Amino acid sequence: MNPHSYAVALDDMDFASALKSADWLVPDGVGVVFASRLLGGAVKTRVTGSDVFEGLHARMNARKGMSVFFLGASEETLALIRARMAVDYPAIRVAGTYSPPFKPEYSTAELDEMITAVNAARPDVLWVGMTAPKQEKWIFQNLHRLDVKFAGAVGAVFDFYVGKVKRSHPVFQDMGLEWLPRLLRQPVRLWRRTFVSAPIFVWHVVRQAARRQDPG
Repeated sequence: MNPHSYAVALDDMDFASALKSADWLVPDGVGVVFASRLLGGAVKTRVTGSDVFEGLHARMNARKGMSVFFLGASEETLALIRARMAVDYPAIRVAGTYSPPFKPEYSTAELDEMITAVNAARPDVLWVGMTAPKQEKWIFQNLHRLDVKFAGAVGAVFDFYVGKVKRSHPVFQDMGLEWLPRLLRQPVRLWRRTFVSAPIFVWHVVRQAARRQDPG
């Protein structure tokens, strides 16, 4: 195995460890629902990051006195989030926001600065809005240093929430095709996920289902 492929393997292991260590795994993608149905799992429908984000905020707002921190996205997006949160969830305190550098990896100093900012604010909930799998690995690697009750990786939800990126029409969501309008709007960003990662995932699911039917 060459050094480059070894680094990729370790990176994949970090992501797998992050998923396995999570208290909740949310079936955001239609592929997860497809796999569950084909393999006889319990997942019957999608639960999106937006569902969790809005549902938890509704409960926090009703309870009152709770706080939240937003880590990720641009300063412009974070400012829009603060403004909208004040209107939508006035009983929730936005304890802080932090826009990290847009780069694949962070230095120790940069990580220390992020963690210090979160802990100084002492939020109940930390939302991490980076790209996957960076956000999941960030939480996995740093959770033991964070003084929060809950940390959730929500990907593009920050942009969805403030309207910078529009979610697909509910018709597409109900049909399991929410990815299609997004692909048409952002082909450069999403083509690999759609035409490379997704088919590989489906192939593994179908192969697993075939093995179950023919264990010999």
